[in-house]
Amino acid sequence: MIPALDPQAVLDPQYRDYLGALKGAGFQGEVETRYGHRLSLATDNSVYQMLPQGLLFPRDADDIQLALRLAQNPEFRELTFSARGGGTGTNGQSLNRGIIVDTSRHMRRVCAVDAEARQAVVQCGVIKDALNDELRPHGLFFSPDLSTSNRATLGGMINTDASGAGSLVYGKTSDHVLSVRAILDDGSELVTAPWDAEARAALTGRARELAESVLALCQEKQGLIEARFPKLNRFLTGYDLKHAYNPDTDILDLTRLLCGSEGTLAFIVEATLDLTPIPDTRVLVNIQYDSFDSALRHAPQLVAAEATVVETIDATVLNLAREDVSWHTVSDLVAPQDPAQAERFDGINMVEFAGDADEVEGKLIALLAHLDSGDNGAVLGYKVCRDAASVGRVYAMRKKAVGLLANAKGARKPLAFVEDTAVPPEKLADFIAEFRALLDGEGLQYGMFGHVDAGVLHVRPALDLCDPADERQLKKLSDQVAELTRQYGGLMWGEHGRGVRSEYGPAVFGELFDDLRRIKGWFDPDNRLNPGKICTPLHSDDQLYPVESPSRGAFNRRISPQSREEYERAIRCNGNGLCFNYQVDSPMCPSYKASGDRVESPKGRAELYRAWLRLLAREGVDLAQYPPRPAPLWQRVRNQFSNEVDFSHEVHAGMLSCLACKACSGACPVKVDIPTLRAEFLHHYYGRYLRPLKDHFVANLEDTLPLQARFPKLVNALSQNRFSQWALKSVVGYVDPPALSVPTLTERVADSQPATLAELERRLARASTEQRQQMVLLVQDPFTSHYDAALVEAGLTLLSKLGFTPLLVPYLPNGKPQHIKGFLDRFRRTAHKTASALNRLARFEVPMVGLDPALVLTYSDEYVTVLKEERGAFEVEVLQSFLARHLARWPARATTGRAYRLMGHCTENSVRPTGATEWQQVIGHFGGELKTVNLGCCGMAGTYGHEVANLSRSRELFDASWAPELAREGGEPLSSGYSCRSQVKRFGLKTLRHPLQVLLELLDA
Repeated sequence: MIPALDPQAVLDPQYRDYLGALKGAGFQGEVETRYGHRLSLATDNSVYQMLPQGLLFPRDADDIQLALRLAQNPEFRELTFSARGGGTGTNGQSLNRGIIVDTSRHMRRVCAVDAEARQAVVQCGVIKDALNDELRPHGLFFSPDLSTSNRATLGGMINTDASGAGSLVYGKTSDHVLSVRAILDDGSELVTAPWDAEARAALTGRARELAESVLALCQEKQGLIEARFPKLNRFLTGYDLKHAYNPDTDILDLTRLLCGSEGTLAFIVEATLDLTPIPDTRVLVNIQYDSFDSALRHAPQLVAAEATVVETIDATVLNLAREDVSWHTVSDLVAPQDPAQAERFDGINMVEFAGDADEVEGKLIALLAHLDSGDNGAVLGYKVCRDAASVGRVYAMRKKAVGLLANAKGARKPLAFVEDTAVPPEKLADFIAEFRALLDGEGLQYGMFGHVDAGVLHVRPALDLCDPADERQLKKLSDQVAELTRQYGGLMWGEHGRGVRSEYGPAVFGELFDDLRRIKGWFDPDNRLNPGKICTPLHSDDQLYPVESPSRGAFNRRISPQSREEYERAIRCNGNGLCFNYQVDSPMCPSYKASGDRVESPKGRAELYRAWLRLLAREGVDLAQYPPRPAPLWQRVRNQFSNEVDFSHEVHAGMLSCLACKACSGACPVKVDIPTLRAEFLHHYYGRYLRPLKDHFVANLEDTLPLQARFPKLVNALSQNRFSQWALKSVVGYVDPPALSVPTLTERVADSQPATLAELERRLARASTEQRQQMVLLVQDPFTSHYDAALVEAGLTLLSKLGFTPLLVPYLPNGKPQHIKGFLDRFRRTAHKTASALNRLARFEVPMVGLDPALVLTYSDEYVTVLKEERGAFEVEVLQSFLARHLARWPARATTGRAYRLMGHCTENSVRPTGATEWQQVIGHFGGELKTVNLGCCGMAGTYGHEVANLSRSRELFDASWAPELAREGGEPLSSGYSCRSQVKRFGLKTLRHPLQVLLELLDA
């Protein structure tokens, strides 16, 4: 059995006492000190890892003021505090070893919108895209765009002065922040604004002191500031002295100092933002090139065409995008369709025009004339996207490119550490040529993409930080790139902030760096706010964090190479944070959406798993090479009632809340697969501890269903009465068991279908080649066959009416419930037995189809993982995939006017997103009109929603996205997933049909 694991991460007594005192002082938010939760905020989207002492999740600004005022007590003066928003920073900006103050959980309110003045007041935890959702009805948006906009918070954007696509037109975040409300180190409040002399005279307290000090500095050093600060669109200084004071108007604005200060000067709790009207028209032109260099060198002409956005992507990123599940949505908009051109395709420029319709059309016509002239032989072709949906899909691919890079094969992964260099745009192509020569000289792979209009390109060299040599290489490259950018009049941090790269600040700012340190000292004299970043107070001996600060790779190095490879699904997580997407209609991640707890996200669970593997390695346990045997029953009973410290309990709690919906395995850019890791963990955890009764109930369900189906009326009478349901709930922890189908599937098809596998094989063997070409094997799944037998019967009827000879494969357990609950030995036996049977049937070369997507996908996912080569080559496809391939067999029918909506199954939408499109094609071919609806998880997820412990969350998830959609008008809602249909049915809204039932209806029309 696995050993008990003590993290040995005891809190420093000062921090322990402080956090205890804070709870007693009236702090309204959450205070967290558990090791697993601290781990969840020990990483961001950078390469670094720093374990904090504790976490605060304030409810409001009053909580932050209380925390900082309490910290002024003499016994707490050594404590440090760091602000954290979405945790998407690529340079460790929000990482530190003191207390992390995470404002993203509660401080998410849009306080006010003044559409006439084009202003909004927001709390710091508001997510950028969520803000724009609220602004859209007013015809306004917050214009700075960034790839992480669906999880990045406004506080984080302000602290890093974030920008992205279109910054030449829309500028950076600081260009749109009118004022901020901030809490200073002593808990006092500072509200900034553009202050003239009269306004400055009216200031009091620390606001007056800070204004006077900064004003004097700006006035004294104005000439040096102008000379020293590079003239760049993306010049990110941290403390923006260049824009803090305007000598022509005598206006001082401390807002510009706080924007980009990375939480080192104050806690920004609220901001007043300047808003931009949504453009009337947007058109995107995707230009294809024969090389990335050709794309770069063409970019200045595209900028000269007055484009709003010019973005470039190289072949490395495009090739990774091709492997992503979302590529089918953009391939015809991005890639050349001519095979000859496709072979030469090696780079792309995305050119957007936005604004007044006539103005946009004029610019577009001029650009297309230039492209059609043939003057540039490197241009292979172009695609024009005029509709908002197409433009949105292409930008979604571009935004996902950041994470896709980390999905590269091999131990070396493209890493963010020199990824946001900025140089004058006219020098970019030459700069990149030198940059590439530098990387090529080191023999490194890399991917490139970015904002060529602003001279910013994201370059991510591939390194393996588990290798000490590559760790040294990171420092060497950082030094070389910092010097290279200076030679080109640029900057190493053009977009993503300084963070742990702050050590290069003195070389950039020269003698002005001491002035930045003075500013730090005026705001934070004791260096308590995010210490180690930007700079330290002038008279402090504290040091900045070095680029060689501890990395995730250094921690992963403690895990054996074999285990790192075996559990790469956890190791590969790079903190991209797409699993924090706020949108309720996104399938990933339902448990995080419900709780807001980062531990209950794929990233959080991956962190737990990595730590668990490290602690096991410390105890001499290597799961990949020497998996421990489960303990005998008496030992598990003793362990169950032991009070010893065991980090496995924290991992267990994090894993239990996972719905095993598999959304992360498809939607995550690096394909972190928590359900597979969860099954493996539960297998080992319950080798040490006792399993709950409900797990055995679920794991045995598939094997007992055929027996139950022999006496369906008796079983229903016993299971559907009030007393038995009370007993099931109280004893097993299971609720709302479905009733068995009456008549059963066997009774419905007994006369026409083979009763045994041997009988089916004999029938296939007797059939001629021509007869087998018309046959289709329908593979059963346990839930549809036993709880919705009419649907299986309808599937057979449909295939028959379409001209096929359908044969029902006798019931074979699928094993998915066993896998979900971590009964891996049993699942392996079930999978081996079923795979053997299906491989025997596959010899007859008759296509096999299934009705429930989650169960069908198990054959191509979990079976492959567990059985490997022993799985064999059999294929089972979902019904719509099979029908879509054969549409040419049947003449298209006239439109009937019947409208339907497909409520997507979260597993299928994430792992195999073409399924919805295939249903659209098939139903449309036969005269129906099907609209696909993007939704989050329904909350059932197999048996998850039937467990008492999960009931309230199951309902919460259902109410978040499914209930509102079901309440809308506009076509009959349909669902292909059994669990989704049963969830809708049990909450009493309506009975959903499967798309095949609609198709059968259309055939009969």
